[in-house]
Amino acid sequence: MNIQQLEYILAVDRYRHFARAAEHCRVTQPTLSMMIQKLEEELEVKLFDRSTQPVMPTEAGRKVVEQARKVLYEIGQIKGIVREEENRLSGIFRMAVLPTIAPYLLPRFLQPLQEKYPEMDLRILEMQTAPTLQALQKGEIDAAIIANQPEEASLVGDTLYYEEFFGYVSPSEPVFQNTLLRTADINDERLWLLDEGHCFRDQLVRFCQREKVKIHQAAYRLGSLETFMRMVESGNGMTFIPELAVAQLGPKQRELVRPFAIPRPTREIVFVRRKDFVRYHVAAVLIEQIRGSVPPEMLALRAGQKSV
Repeated sequence: MNIQQLEYILAVDRYRHFARAAEHCRVTQPTLSMMIQKLEEELEVKLFDRSTQPVMPTEAGRKVVEQARKVLYEIGQIKGIVREEENRLSGIFRMAVLPTIAPYLLPRFLQPLQEKYPEMDLRILEMQTAPTLQALQKGEIDAAIIANQPEEASLVGDTLYYEEFFGYVSPSEPVFQNTLLRTADINDERLWLLDEGHCFRDQLVRFCQREKVKIHQAAYRLGSLETFMRMVESGNGMTFIPELAVAQLGPKQRELVRPFAIPRPTREIVFVRRKDFVRYHVAAVLIEQIRGSVPPEMLALRAGQKSV
């Protein structure tokens, strides 16, 4: 049994497909299959049921996979301790970012970070909040950027910045004539909003005090903020966008932006990791670069803003 074999069975468990697991591990499928078969022969047990699609772990396989995940996490901790002692930034660092944060934050800091610290191998994944927190707790990723502090006892977060929500309104909407957006002015049936499960949606629904929102999603599902913005620009309905998105807009697009009346809904953007996290030097560099990439006024909650 070796580390490589454990990495292979975790990949198969994740992708439930030998070819995709091999692609992830950057080996050929025959190589990956042969190594897993050797591990099964050594353990004298089948780890995966190959007769099903997708491939599923056997009962024993599930237990072995879970233990392999713990072993590989502890091995990563050992490597991290050594790098931390030497103040080294090398090695893979896996970080998840919410889809409603990534398009607006990453362009601000990623390229300067890579130029300043070329030895840092930062791997970015876009994930929603629930799978992100699960991946953190399982040790599948090293850190994450999410909205609001984690509630899980095993996780801890550092505030990066505070980001206000804005309305993005088509000129065909009556509320377009208003300089400020009030929740009472919002027509649910003309609203583009993300699917349930996105904290961006959940925060705004709570702020607007709506238990049920009759939104455009009845006709269009699995949308993105960027898609919804294009729909608004074409003269159809309204949506909400985060503050950093406003900075990317052109003059014509900025005419569609409407701030909320006080209190203005605001989300706290947080760098999250496990409490047993050991790569403090990498975390400090990332936090410093991210904070330095956003407008200084966003580093603290401002007057009139309400955290949601």
